[in-house]
Formats: sequence, structure tokens, C-alpha cells
Amino acid sequence: MIERSQDLVERALSLSATGDCVVIADEKSTANLRWAGNTLTTNGVARSRRLTVIAIDRRTAGAAAGVVSRSGVRDEEVEGIVRAAEKEAAEGSLAEDAGPLPEPAAAGAESGRPGWDDPPEITGIGVLEGFAGQLGETLREAAAGGRKLYGFAEHELTSTFLGTSAGGRLRHDQPTGKVELNAKSGDLARSAWAGEATRDFTDVDVAALDRGLAERLEWARRRVELPAGRYETLLPPTATADLLTYLYWSAGAKDALDGRTVFSKPGGGTRVGESLTGLPVTLRSDPAHPGLGCAPFVVAHASGRDSSVFDNGLPLGPTDWIRRGELAALTQTRYSARLSSLPVTPGIDNLIFSTDDPAAPALPEMIARTRRGLLLTCLWYIREVDPQTLLLTGLTRDGVYLVENGEVTGAVNNFRFNESPVAMLGRLAEVGASVPALPREWGDYFSRAAMPPVRVEGFNMSSVSQAS
Repeated sequence: MIERSQDLVERALSLSATGDCVVIADEKSTANLRWAGNTLTTNGVARSRRLTVIAIDRRTAGAAAGVVSRSGVRDEEVEGIVRAAEKEAAEGSLAEDAGPLPEPAAAGAESGRPGWDDPPEITGIGVLEGFAGQLGETLREAAAGGRKLYGFAEHELTSTFLGTSAGGRLRHDQPTGKVELNAKSGDLARSAWAGEATRDFTDVDVAALDRGLAERLEWARRRVELPAGRYETLLPPTATADLLTYLYWSAGAKDALDGRTVFSKPGGGTRVGESLTGLPVTLRSDPAHPGLGCAPFVVAHASGRDSSVFDNGLPLGPTDWIRRGELAALTQTRYSARLSSLPVTPGIDNLIFSTDDPAAPALPEMIARTRRGLLLTCLWYIREVDPQTLLLTGLTRDGVYLVENGEVTGAVNNFRFNESPVAMLGRLAEVGASVPALPREWGDYFSRAAMPPVRVEGFNMSSVSQAS
């Protein structure tokens, strides 16, 4: 019986009867802790494996791809998956994104990391041991202070093995962790949230997170009712991350070329090269960014408007999406790059937004120089209203605060907002220093981000919300 993911990949490739084949094995392990009302409630570990076979049927007029994925695959099941993928390819229509598989020499390799033949990286409950000790003390301190803490910590480690019939053999081990902490007053009337992404929990200071939450609960002792309207608003890094992550996900070149999005140029083409803001800000991705490292090659389990199975193994490098305020690139497959005549810039699994200003302030400094405005905590239930402007709607949650003459003077009611992150870039009044940030809305899917706090003129709080 085959036990190693690498061997499953090799066996599937050896069984392929088509000219080209891509096989991806993902081996994942997880560990988690949960707590409620200042008491640890559950912990657990799990492991899983998934095999994806992409069969490519080359024809005179082009190529078709068949994709079949299965979980918990045993050795004797591999051939059935390969044959199912081949059948799907043979019966499928020609793929518009068809192309040759990347040459192995072009795919690159990760230096200093486990090699193809090394066993998968595995996480376990031990990764949370130090954090659990700190958490226990923090829960006791919260109880003594009249606060109730709720939340969870989870760690995931996925080893991905990608093999191609062109000879490519690539492997990436991705650690992903996060902690989310919600504090409530003893009467449950006031609430505050904090979250942090991490690779291994050695950099998480749960006591510091709790101190920040305690401060916000104190701010909320005074309640101020405000009407809907446009307000000068301070967005902390987590809220900035939620909005700019959606911008990034919407920046596909194919959709822009088809006239579907805010990045489409009237009359045809894309807005690459246009200025989006007058401030010297950059939105970028880099697989090797310290603390936010991710796969340095394309891993595409299926083709879509922003991804192509034919690009599997293509190397990834530092990419600027916005450079000093100007739209510099959109997410491109090799197919969309042929259509746009722009460089190939596939999506990358992290995002960094920063200003060129070396004196960029931290959030407390920005609060201190605010005459009157709102300070958000986080956004949630974000949905797209209009792709042509990238207008988003959603709700505020777990604390919106009034800032007057440089001090937080109370909590205000929640709002529904209607705002476009692209239009927001044009109304940035100040950009702070970037720090690692967990997008609360998207943290389950996209947690590797570094974002600044920002000051936005006229942030549109479109209506008062009863959400708590």
C-alpha cells in the first residue's frame, strides 16, 4: 500500500495514457483550541489527503483538460481517478487557456526547504502548547477584570506535491495559523474583537490582545447615537485588509479585458498604467516576504477566469499590483497575458499594502491627531453590489468609536456601509505604518497580509444597523 503523497503522484503520472498530465497531492494536518466564557472547551487534531489528477487531451485544434479530485485516496484507487480524468478530457470541449506545460527548468525550487522525497510536514497540538499556557493566564485575568473571553486558535500545515508529465517535481509546505479573540463585558452588552495570523504561534501575545480589548470595552461604556452619513474614518489594519483583499480578488485581467470590472478601460482594454491615488502607496505580493511566505509556483486545481491548469508549476516572484499609486498589474494567466499583451502575473497567496513615507504613523498617533471622526474595529458580511465600480456593502461589528480632539470619547451605533475600495484609494488622507493583519471576513481563506491603518475622507456609512 502506498503511504506517501509523492508516491501517489508518481503512480498517477506513470498510469497516464494521455500526452500530458498534472498531478497534485495535498496533505493537510490541523490542530485547534477553543474557549468560551473564560474556559477552555475543546481541542483537536486531524489529518487529510487529497489527490487531483489533470489529464490533458491534445488535439490538432487545441487541447481539453479533465480534472478529477478525490479525498482519502488509496493506492488501488489511483488508476480509477486517472482514467476518470482522461475520460473527462476526451469528452470535453477545447480549453481556451490551453498551452504547453511549463518546462521543469523554468519551475524553480525552494532552497533550504524539504525536498521532494522528504516526508510531509505535520502539525499537532504541540504547536499550541506555549500559547495555551499564556491563554490560561489571560483567561484568569479576564475573569478577575469582569470580562468574558471567547475564541479559538487553529494551526494548519499543508504539504503540496505537484508533478507533471513534463518532468516537473515541486513541493511546498505551508504553515497557516490564526487566533481570534472576542471580549465581552460581564453583562454581555459590550463586545470587542481582535485577531492575528501566525505561522507557528511563537509571535502571538494573547495578553496584549486582551489588554487592547479591555481598553475598547472601557471606551464603550459611553454610548453615542449617530445618523448615517459620510464620516472621516480611521480603518485599522484588519479592516484595510478586508477591503483591499476584495480589491485584489477582483483584479483579474480576463474580466477586465471583457469589460466586466472597475479595472476595465472604457472602449476596451485595461486600466493598467492609470493612477488610482495621489499618495505614494504600493500594493504587492511576494512569495518570499518575511513572515508571509507562500508557494513560489502556481498551484491550480482547476481552470477559471483567473487561473489555468496549464500554468501549474509556473514560477512566481515579487509582483506590484499598484506601484506608487498607479495600477501596475492585474492577475494574469499565460492565456490572458496573450490577450492583453501584458506580462504574465499569476495570483500569489499574500498581500502587502504600504506607503513610501518612512515616517508613517501607528494607529494611536493617527487617533491623536483626529479632530472628529470614526474609528472602526472590523467589517463583516461584505458583499459586492456593482463590479463596474467595485462597490461593496457590509456591516460594522464589535466596536465603532467616536474620536474627538485626539481622544476616543465613546462607542457609536453600528452601520451598514457602501464603499468601493478603488474609490476609497482616491480619498485616502493618511496611510500609517504596515503591520501583519488578519482580514476578519476573509481570514478562513486568505490570512497572509500586511496592512496599514488608513484615514479615509467621507467613508460612506449608508444606514444605521441594529447588528451587534
